Amino acid sequence: MKIFYVALTCLFALILEAKPLKVFILAGQSNMQGHAKTSVLDYMKEDPKTIKLYKAMHERSGKIKVCDDVYISYLTGNQGADAESHGKLTAGFGARRNPTKSDEKIGPEFTFGIIANELFDEPILIIKTAWGGKSLFKDFRPPSAGPYVPNEMDIKRKRYVTSEQKAQLKKDAGHYYRLMIDHINTVLKDIRRVYPRYKSTQGYELAGFVWFQGWNDMVSRDVYPYLKNGQKGNRFASYSENLSLLIKDLRKDLKAPKLPVCIGVMGVGGMNNPKQKDFRDAMIAPSLKPEFKGNVTYVETALYWDEKLGAIDRKRDDVRQMGYYLRTKHKNHANKDGNMNAKEQKKYLEKFRAEHISKEEEELFARGASNAGYHYLGCAKTIAQIGEAFAHQLYKIQKGK
Repeated sequence: MKIFYVALTCLFALILEAKPLKVFILAGQSNMQGHAKTSVLDYMKEDPKTIKLYKAMHERSGKIKVCDDVYISYLTGNQGADAESHGKLTAGFGARRNPTKSDEKIGPEFTFGIIANELFDEPILIIKTAWGGKSLFKDFRPPSAGPYVPNEMDIKRKRYVTSEQKAQLKKDAGHYYRLMIDHINTVLKDIRRVYPRYKSTQGYELAGFVWFQGWNDMVSRDVYPYLKNGQKGNRFASYSENLSLLIKDLRKDLKAPKLPVCIGVMGVGGMNNPKQKDFRDAMIAPSLKPEFKGNVTYVETALYWDEKLGAIDRKRDDVRQMGYYLRTKHKNHANKDGNMNAKEQKKYLEKFRAEHISKEEEELFARGASNAGYHYLGCAKTIAQIGEAFAHQLYKIQKGK
């Protein structure tokens, strides 16, 4: 019986490897990197809706899952110190201070790979390129968008006046788009280096691209100035155009004219955050173009924002704000006369916090959050659901649903 089981397992592995390797590309900035610590994964067990996903992320023994049929190559870094890490997909391929060492964080890649493997029932390779604090208007600027044109504030502040500044701008514009393309091609030229069981006779299929970026563009008033009174439209319209061009250029450069694309729409603060509506509309816009019908989709990541943690985080902001008021001797607050020393300010702030945030809320936040609001609070429950949603959307495109 044991021999039969081993033979059956080997046969299954041969059949699995005979299929083309499905290659998925994940790209973006810090939220694609992922700032959710594994220490808050257990928070998922507190919600019946995420228990199943939590189990999929773990072995039967309770240890965090290490995938046998999903491998990843991850290029990231800080200030030019870019490096690749690769191996079997597991937790730890999130944001990293040292690109070659795990900080025990996850990004969307973890659940994306697990769920995509389940849905497609085929071997999978993820190529992930992500860097924190990067824009589409400059850093990821697609080639067909042309050179970056200095805006009014650039000109006013003389950012690109000297020949050295102009040369640096030319070098910087599109730098991370080029890094992304170069890394994808490097991996595809020697897949066995990353996916040891890969065979050239097996071949590969570029099965999808996920774009999860936007924060730096969303908060830029220089590049996307507010509309003047009487003006109509979306001030982020050029983001929509650049994202459309990025999709086209990517498909052209990878020779994959119908590459399925999923756009991760920024969702910090949840669906009830009106300040982000215009930007979200701009991110969704490319998927509504007739030329992309049936092969470009999106995920409203705001659906997975944790409202309970968000409410507590707003209270934490109040505490931080009060600390600022005390330090700056704000005229409407306790230290307006400047008589409180540092020790007294600390004592006042601790009392304010205890009255403002309950012990239960403090404990809840500690269980579920591990980073700042712009990183979805570093909530593993949120990031895990986002990765799962990306996989489902690309699967729908592949199956024509």
